[in-house]
Parts: sequence; structure tokens; C-alpha cells
Amino acid sequence: MKQLLGYFLGFLIFIVGVPALMWWLSQMPSALPVGRLVPAMAVAVCGLVLSIWSIVYMKRVGKGNPFDAMGHEVAPRTKHLMTDGPYRFSRNPMLSGTYIYYMGMLLAIWSWQALTVVVAVVALMTLQVRSEEKRLEADFGEDYLEYKKRVRRFF
Repeated sequence: MKQLLGYFLGFLIFIVGVPALMWWLSQMPSALPVGRLVPAMAVAVCGLVLSIWSIVYMKRVGKGNPFDAMGHEVAPRTKHLMTDGPYRFSRNPMLSGTYIYYMGMLLAIWSWQALTVVVAVVALMTLQVRSEEKRLEADFGEDYLEYKKRVRRFF
């Protein structure tokens, strides 16, 4: 149940809430040009696919989730260090996919207000990732440090 709650909260905050805030702060544009909307949605879908692949892989291989809300466990923590699948390209492919999704949303909305939201979220999530990395170092030791040398944080 705790894991479902974590995924549900993540979905509400990152997939629904952040784009809704981008749209609202941009004075809620109702008509988006199709010429911009189609590529924007293609980028957004690619980001969601990467995030979903990462979540499924983490559940199957890692047997948990690394997400802590600034030190508070939101879902069961991973039991195995993941270095294959989407994790061979990025140490944070779930978040990388979310950032790609935001780029699609930003391309669709195309406003400085939406850009401001993305910049703020990236800054906050970078702090979160640094906290998670400390926990992963404590949990997986030298294996994580070696992995960290080989694979970039995001892209």
C-alpha cells in the first residue's frame, strides 16, 4: 500500500501538478498551435515512456523505490543497485524522463512562466537527488561509487 501511495503522489505532483502549474501561471492558454503541439507531445510521450520504463525496471530488479522525500521514506527502498536497463544510461532515468516530459510541456505552452516553473523544479529535484545519492552510497557502498563514476546523473 505504501508503494502505491508513493507512485500516486509522484504522479499527482510531477505528471499532473507541475504541468498544471506551468499552464496556470502562463495565463491558461486555450489554443496551442498544432505545429508546435504535435512535436511537443512527441517529446512529452518519450519522456513518459522513459520514466515508466524506469519505474517498472526499478520495481522488478531493484525491488523497491529510491524516493525519499528529503530524508523521509515515501515508498519501500530499493534492495538491489540497478546498473542495467535504463540505469545504464542515467543514474536517474525516472527523473530524466520527467525532465524530458517537462520540455515537451514547455514547448507546448511556450512561456517564460512555464520556464520558471521548470527551472525551480529542476533546482529542487537536484537537491533531492543529492540526498538520495548519499543514501545510495550508504546502502550500496563501493558498488554505487563505481557506478557513479561510469554513469552520469541525468543524461
